[in-house]
Amino acid sequence: MGWKETAAPVLTRMPAVQRPEGHVPFRRKMYWTAGVLVLYFFLTNVTLWGLDTGASQDLFAQFRSLLAGGQGTVLQLGIGPIVTGSIVLQLLGGANLLGLDTNDPRDQALYQGLQKLLVIVMVFLTGIPMVFFGNFLQPSAAVAQSLGIGSLGVQVLLFAQIAAGGILLLFMDEVISKWGVGSGIGLFIVAGVSQSLVGGFIFWEGQFPNQGLLPNWVDLALGNVSNIPPMLSVDGLSFLLIQGGILGLFTTLLIYVTVVYAESVRVEIPLSHARVKGARGRFPVKLIYASVLPMILVRALQANIQFIGQILNSTTNLPSWLGVYSDGTAIGGLFYYLSPVYNRESWMWWLGGTPATIEPWQIMVRIGVDLTFMIVGGAIFAIFWVETTDMGPKATAKQIQNSGMQIPGFRKNLGVIEKVLERYIPQVTVLGGALVGLLAVMANMLGTIGNVTGTGLLLTISITYKLYEEIAEEQMMEMHPMMRDMFGGGD
Repeated sequence: MGWKETAAPVLTRMPAVQRPEGHVPFRRKMYWTAGVLVLYFFLTNVTLWGLDTGASQDLFAQFRSLLAGGQGTVLQLGIGPIVTGSIVLQLLGGANLLGLDTNDPRDQALYQGLQKLLVIVMVFLTGIPMVFFGNFLQPSAAVAQSLGIGSLGVQVLLFAQIAAGGILLLFMDEVISKWGVGSGIGLFIVAGVSQSLVGGFIFWEGQFPNQGLLPNWVDLALGNVSNIPPMLSVDGLSFLLIQGGILGLFTTLLIYVTVVYAESVRVEIPLSHARVKGARGRFPVKLIYASVLPMILVRALQANIQFIGQILNSTTNLPSWLGVYSDGTAIGGLFYYLSPVYNRESWMWWLGGTPATIEPWQIMVRIGVDLTFMIVGGAIFAIFWVETTDMGPKATAKQIQNSGMQIPGFRKNLGVIEKVLERYIPQVTVLGGALVGLLAVMANMLGTIGNVTGTGLLLTISITYKLYEEIAEEQMMEMHPMMRDMFGGGD
């Protein structure tokens, strides 16, 4: 008996959001999407009951906008378990260890059940060390005393809350995927990053330069900032670029323009209908063919590596070659070199933002490792993404043939269509994945508005662009119901 027969009784009975039986009107999809987003914003502001906020540390501070959660809230774990589960599943599927055919309804149900089971396992594997080890989520002594259950009892309550939040986020994502518009994971990332971007523009509390971009400029214009170097000097220009926020604004706009341009760069393969004369179309192979979403997998892998390092540091005495930590941050050893460069201060040593114990050559090695990790990892995960989401040459050729289309000048044969697609899709997938990885590291190094990570900004722009396209497509199908069959949305 194979593993599928053994696991089927469990995997096929995993709780799931029921699919709509018929077509869901566009307006209703928007209602579901808006409702889930309101619930998401609400949960990110629900503080964990029994948490000592003053003694707790944000384990994923540098990945917070990417993981779409809230420190010390019910959504402490964010989308981390979902993404990590997807990484494991993609690696298993890429190595062909599962033996599942996603075109078979039974295997598809097993795949979805296995995905949910992996997410639940990741909720436990991530949440248990976060609550019970180290100083990441400290229990409140007052709550422990008032309930008479001790610190361990409060820790159990904390874990129950973040586990419930992690599993609830899984089903919120499923609601949007089946009843709403776009991807739940993508929308949660956009929501979190948008909050940081808006705050980076208009946040008015504090003093220069720890405000939003506009308040900082107002203070500069009104002369409320002291000790400003002469503007025409090198120090003055450096002051305007970094403390004045001009470099962050330039980087943000550059990433926006680059992503929008890359989304429009494509190779269009002409198509014609085999039976309907004059019916023609084009299959676009975009430069960012695999989208920016595989970057979530790369950054999540980095986050998990740093998570392991912080857990080991808090529970054991790490040898110096493996990791040297200060205030929960790696400043030496292997875990330092594997940590991503996430802001200007972490590599511009001449600004005094890096510890004096870190030599410039160590910083350069760290940048090289981060670039290699993101560029190579981006290309590899892009390939996995394309193959597991039925966007590869073989799956795409089958879709073109099933739609009745063919490539003019070539025989109407599945193998022929696949060979034509193989000239473009694999190469564009690797190139696009590597380009996105490079852009993410460069955005982190130069800094952005609101200190949004480069990956988070890339994801937000790309997801918003694709969401716009999907909304336009939904509206078109709503006005012309016959087009629904052409796009495969007739059920």
